[in-house]
Amino acid sequence: MDKAHKKLRVWQEAMELVKAIYEVVSQLPSDEKYGLVSQMKRAAVSIPSNIAEGAARQGKKDSIQFYVVARGSISELDTQIELCLKLKLLSQESIIGVVSQLEKVDALLSGLIRYKRST
Repeated sequence: MDKAHKKLRVWQEAMELVKAIYEVVSQLPSDEKYGLVSQMKRAAVSIPSNIAEGAARQGKKDSIQFYVVARGSISELDTQIELCLKLKLLSQESIIGVVSQLEKVDALLSGLIRYKRST
């Protein structure tokens, strides 16, 4: 199935972010399985999911709303990563790639929102 969202670079990068999150949370203690692990996976999956839903919407306002929700999930995920650092559950070195990918997705999504608002 060749959907429009699959052509969006921001969606593609968000999918890579999900992969990176799944890899990094495997390093968390097993007692976090229903805590941070679950929340981080949910927030990560929410990003490309909302981008896809936004891309499928007909109206500009509807599309933008889903992109804004995806940005909210980026902030959630950023907060959860910061918590992992503060609680010493993950090391700075182990999350460098994830943080870089998160920043890339955030920048691309911000650009998409700006573009949609200006058209």
